[in-house]
Amino acid sequence: MALQLILATHNPGKLTEMQTILTSLGVQVLSPADAGVSVEVEETGSTFAENALLKAKAICAAAGLPAIGDDSGLCVDALNGGPGVYSARYGGEGLDDRGRQMLLLDSLRGQGTRAAHFTCAVACAFPNGDILEAEGRCDGAIAYAPLGDSGFGYDPVFLVPSLGKTFGQLSPEEKSAISHRGKALAAFAEKLGTYLRK
Repeated sequence: MALQLILATHNPGKLTEMQTILTSLGVQVLSPADAGVSVEVEETGSTFAENALLKAKAICAAAGLPAIGDDSGLCVDALNGGPGVYSARYGGEGLDDRGRQMLLLDSLRGQGTRAAHFTCAVACAFPNGDILEAEGRCDGAIAYAPLGDSGFGYDPVFLVPSLGKTFGQLSPEEKSAISHRGKALAAFAEKLGTYLRK
C-alpha cells in the first residue's frame, strides 16, 4: 500500500509537478478534492517555511491523513528579495500569471542586475504530530521578455543561465531536475524515506 499524502494546494500546475516527482518514490499524492477536504489556508507566515507548515498542518488536521504543503516564490536581488512570499499576490488580486510577469519586467527596467532565485519550502505534517521539512533553491536571472509557454507562474521570465533557457522553455522533466521544487522534494524524499524506515 503506497503512502497517501494530501497536497495542500489548489494550483493544478504545482499538483502535477509534485505528483510527478513524488509518485516516483512510491507515494500516492492526492489533491484536497480527492480527499474530500476543502480548507482555505491564509498564508500569514513571514517565511516560505512558515507558510508551508501552516498549509500542511491545516490539511492534515482536516483530513486526518499526512499532508504536504509547499510555499515557493521568486526572490529578485534588485527588488531586495521581492516579491518573495508575496509572489502569488504580487501586484494584487486582479493580475494573472502573465500580468505578474509583465509587472516584474516593468519594475526591472533600467536595473543593472537581473539576478534572482526561486526558493521552495516543503513541510509534511503527520496525524501523530511529526513534521518533516526541506528547502530547495534554484539560482538564475530574470529574462528581458517572457520565453516559452511551459510551466506556470514566473517560469517564462526565469532564465537558467547555464542552459540559456527559461523555465518556460523546459520540459517538465528538465525543470524538475534543476528546479527549487525538484531540489526541495528530493531533500524531502530522503527524509521521508528515512522516516518511513523507522
